Amino acid sequence: MSQNKRKIHYAWWILLGLCMMVGLGKGSLNNSAGLFLKQVSNDLGVGMGSLSLYFSVSAIITMFFLPIGGKLMAKYDTRLILSAAIILQAGAFAMFGLMNSVWGWYILAVPLAVGGVFITVIAGPVLINQWFKKSKGLALGIMGAAGGAIGAISQPIVGNLIANQGWRTSYIIVGIAVIVIVVPIVLLLIRKSPLEKKTLPYGAEAAGNTSAGAGAGAENKGVTLAAAKKSSAFYALLTFFFLITSVASFSVHIPSYLMNKGFDVSFAGNVMATNMIGVLIGSLVIGFASDKIGTRNTAMLAMILGVLAIGLLLFAASSTLVISLAVGLFGLVSASIGTLGPALTSSLFGNKEYSQIYSNASLGLAISSIIALPAYGFVFDFTGSYTPVLYAIGIMLILNIVCISIAFGGKKKLEQAGLWN
Repeated sequence: MSQNKRKIHYAWWILLGLCMMVGLGKGSLNNSAGLFLKQVSNDLGVGMGSLSLYFSVSAIITMFFLPIGGKLMAKYDTRLILSAAIILQAGAFAMFGLMNSVWGWYILAVPLAVGGVFITVIAGPVLINQWFKKSKGLALGIMGAAGGAIGAISQPIVGNLIANQGWRTSYIIVGIAVIVIVVPIVLLLIRKSPLEKKTLPYGAEAAGNTSAGAGAGAENKGVTLAAAKKSSAFYALLTFFFLITSVASFSVHIPSYLMNKGFDVSFAGNVMATNMIGVLIGSLVIGFASDKIGTRNTAMLAMILGVLAIGLLLFAASSTLVISLAVGLFGLVSASIGTLGPALTSSLFGNKEYSQIYSNASLGLAISSIIALPAYGFVFDFTGSYTPVLYAIGIMLILNIVCISIAFGGKKKLEQAGLWN
């Protein structure tokens, strides 16, 4: 026992692998996508709305593939699934550099999304839920912070790469680099469950569970998917996912927003680094706060800070310093997807059928991406401004505060009905 206590629990090695995998998948691939839009749009002679429709194609594939992805992860070797996933996601990203028509983005959005379902949506929350009994919020926060840290490093690099090498070469370099880094990390570090390492989840021993059976029993507390889908809490959570993803999706358009205000792509890349720092700090703070003051209070506070960020962009964006501050705060709100979303799911419904409930609630994320990303582009095409979008985002943040209250009211009803056990 004392020997085990001196060892680092393998859950932390799992978290390290997830940090690198999810961080590069989100920070270097997904979050850098906006840096390419204006140059690609100009070179191909297509509108921003038409080009950003590929995000909708990706979101539609994500929506349909989420339940399939959950089943594949349960059935097959997690390391092989995730290795194939990053090759699909980053390989499609690299191939964007070879395309000469907007249809190339629409077609490649399919493998991009299939890989991204595992890398950026399912793997992190599911594996953390399996490996961590305590400090789940902190683990989710650290994983989200890794995305922010890697993004803060990669965003200015990608921005300068586009400025110096052009968007085609930049797509290829970034995509191949991510594959080369992530595949070995997945194969070396990732394991599906504590059973593969003949251990219990982190914190199970501290909770008094001395056997794998006892640990599994404690982990199964909560509600079933069938019960959850009949509750107001589930639909409030699904709406929360929809709205917070709609809000965070604007980060893809931030570079275009800045360039429309007269800044160059290098400055946009630097400001996006500030956004990633906001994601980094926000993920850690949200994760820590979720464990200490509860997910409800933490979610409320995050939404209020989001309203402040939008207010600064609308009414006080008179200097580069204010813009950087606002975009940094906006990054904190973006961190809510990867940190608050899974934490709220666990808090509202427990762990009995966590992966199924989380995957179903995540449909709100996919549906939002279908609508919000191209909608922002078309609003810009028609009005020449992102101001109407910023007002809409402010309203969505306020609506999310209402959703949080409804969700926890629904949880009380589940408990009173004896369905939360």
